[in-house]
Amino acid sequence: MVILTAILGAALICIILWEAFETIVLPRRVTRKIRLTRLFYRNTWLAWSAVARLMPAGKGREAYRSVFGPLSLLLLLLVWAVGLVGGFACLHWGLGSLLNAPEATIGFGTDMYLSGTTFFTLGLGDITPRSPLARVLTVGEAGVGFGFLALVIGYLPVIYQAFSRREVSITLLDARAGSPPTAAELIRRHSHDHGMEALQLLLHEWERWAAELLESHLSYPALAYFHSQHDNQSWLAALTTILDTSALLMVGVEGACQRQAELTFAMARHAVVDLAQILSSPPRQPERDRLSIAELEQVRTTLAAAGLRLREGSTADQKLAELRQMYEPYVAAMSRYLGLTVPSWMVETQSKDNWQTTA
Repeated sequence: MVILTAILGAALICIILWEAFETIVLPRRVTRKIRLTRLFYRNTWLAWSAVARLMPAGKGREAYRSVFGPLSLLLLLLVWAVGLVGGFACLHWGLGSLLNAPEATIGFGTDMYLSGTTFFTLGLGDITPRSPLARVLTVGEAGVGFGFLALVIGYLPVIYQAFSRREVSITLLDARAGSPPTAAELIRRHSHDHGMEALQLLLHEWERWAAELLESHLSYPALAYFHSQHDNQSWLAALTTILDTSALLMVGVEGACQRQAELTFAMARHAVVDLAQILSSPPRQPERDRLSIAELEQVRTTLAAAGLRLREGSTADQKLAELRQMYEPYVAAMSRYLGLTVPSWMVETQSKDNWQTTA
């Protein structure tokens, strides 16, 4: 039993240190299916979202969901810390609890106390190791604890910087595509003189945004659970709007920037597919058709009223359906998993943009 406990402690330490390395330090996607961090997020989010579904729809439920991202990050760090403290305590206990302490108090609880004070570098000195191997173990734990705290201090600013960069572009989309954003509104608001040139530049910026989103959320998947400042905005809604817009332009809007739309669509579609895989959300068909034949005709009418003509005919409709099938199942899967609303193709009810509202 003593030997098994020591082996368990050593394995626990190695697993957590490797998990922390993959999550914080390694700047690439981890394809291994069994991961402590992935299991932690999967199970805690399922429980958290199950409670959210019991709440009435509204700002209260959205506020509850928005807490999960930052809170889960702190809980994950706490789980790692407790696991490392417990792992070193198991090693001390497996060595026979060779400690300078009253005989009546020596036991696993004392090992946990020594491990905790050593890991967090408190250095109280009331319990000390009394064998060379126990001293080496204590010094090693102090080094691991110091390095762990240093990683945490450096990790949190990186997370929030990536979140801030993501949200800046989403906020800028407000006046350009409405609140919530829609593809038809984004194109309609660029129907002015030189509007297509401005739309081409915008799509180029969103191509880079999608690439940054992919890189940051693959390296730090916890960012997917961070919500935007407004309930009618989200990174998934913005990404879907850009995909919808690119698809419409690729089908054919006269005078539009089709080549840039193709590049933006390729990058955004790459992001949505890979992020669905990271979140373990296999593609699924939307519960309802986001763009029926009647709604597509409304989109054409809206654009025509703004002086823009969307190509018509069965060929154009078929091409649009094929493009939609390339990303909508992944969007639907992540929308269901994260509880984020997917925007429509056009404005359903007239409302003010976020920048137009006041308290």
